[in-house]
Amino acid sequence: MTTDQKAIAARAKALPQHVEHLGIVITELMKFAHPADMVVSRYFRSNPRLGNRDRALIAEASFAFLRRKTEISQFAESGAGPLARRLALLSLLVTMIESGLGSGNRAESALADLAFVVHPNEIDWLQRFGTIERNTLAPLTRVNLPEWIWNALGSSVPKDECLPLAEAMLKAASLDLRVNTIKTQREDLLGVLNDLGGRYAAEPTPYAPNGVRLKGKPALQTQEFFKNGFAEVQDEGSQLLAMLLEPKRGEMVVDFCAGAGGKTLSLGAMMKSSGRLYAFDVSEKRLANLKPRLAKSGLSNVHPVWIDNENDAKVKRLAGKIDRVLVDAPCSGLGTLRRNPDLKWRQSPQSVAELTQKQLSILTSAARLLKPGGRLVYATCSLIYQENQGVVEAFLANNPQFELKDPKEVLRDSFPMMGDLPIGTSKNSSYWQLFPHIHGTDAFFGAILVRKAAT
Repeated sequence: MTTDQKAIAARAKALPQHVEHLGIVITELMKFAHPADMVVSRYFRSNPRLGNRDRALIAEASFAFLRRKTEISQFAESGAGPLARRLALLSLLVTMIESGLGSGNRAESALADLAFVVHPNEIDWLQRFGTIERNTLAPLTRVNLPEWIWNALGSSVPKDECLPLAEAMLKAASLDLRVNTIKTQREDLLGVLNDLGGRYAAEPTPYAPNGVRLKGKPALQTQEFFKNGFAEVQDEGSQLLAMLLEPKRGEMVVDFCAGAGGKTLSLGAMMKSSGRLYAFDVSEKRLANLKPRLAKSGLSNVHPVWIDNENDAKVKRLAGKIDRVLVDAPCSGLGTLRRNPDLKWRQSPQSVAELTQKQLSILTSAARLLKPGGRLVYATCSLIYQENQGVVEAFLANNPQFELKDPKEVLRDSFPMMGDLPIGTSKNSSYWQLFPHIHGTDAFFGAILVRKAAT
């Protein structure tokens, strides 16, 4: 390598080996046989010599490809050379422009960042892609969605919201933390993070009172504040969703689909580690992942319970005894496309139809736990009407002992506000919803249901 080449390599944001690795990862991702984060993690484990900088770039570019797959794949047809290389170069260009890993947010600066990997005959081709006017693209290419999801959005949100919503989901999500108030306060953690500086620099989340938003995406696992349970990774929208339940000290509460326990830990902190909080899940592995997080959280009121299904005897024994239930139902996840873009290519109308039956069954079983006057929050991270309002309407039709409460009234005195309304509420709806293009969070849906008092 000449002196000039070494100087270019020192300034370059990407190197030839990044293109090679990324091409292999993209080829595997396009099979859509496994979740994208699993594919990327497995590749890194099989290539342990990749450094943190290498992994960050390859991961970001892999997810950039999945977000813009329609657009990138179509333009790649016009290039020359191996397809995997064309897809990798286009994905790296998008990453350099949009992710913060490049030296700027323009095609020119991105091409300079790629100077050490681009062949002379590829420069004009990449520049054409980087300067395409997005409003000239065909609608489905512009939004990078399968037609069935684009059509479903049209029946789930107002027509004039569809395009801004779809384009917001093409952007990478921020990295948010929830401060564990059992151990520290938000101002103290912000001081720690901003002393670290760089990618750890942080600011308060706009709405969630215990949320922190990092400016970069650093490795948290090595930091003492994270190892000691002072904070957990949790999207601001997820933090706000947990607040819908409003659990009180000393109550009996159930997180019915607890998973790895992000919302469970949030609820436990709201309860000041008092009362009794059951974390139910059908996956023993997910509950096992909760245990180390629980151990460092400082909470003593959380009780993980592995159940066979929603009708398990362990559930039936608590019927009529619980004050509050959160049903964060398994769903399509289509509200999380900023961070899980592979879902739009892995889900289908058939899988959503199957999920809605499961969601209704889970909601029906969980509702039996409530005392008269108790509150249940049914929630998803989906944008699809059938998984959200459709499930709630079907449940209420068969369970007249429950009523839907308007979140504008329930939350008015206790919830973060956006204008003159609690965030996530609207004047013409009795449901609660967050959207990335409005609130800067993943998309979430919530319905507040109350069991009517016995007459």
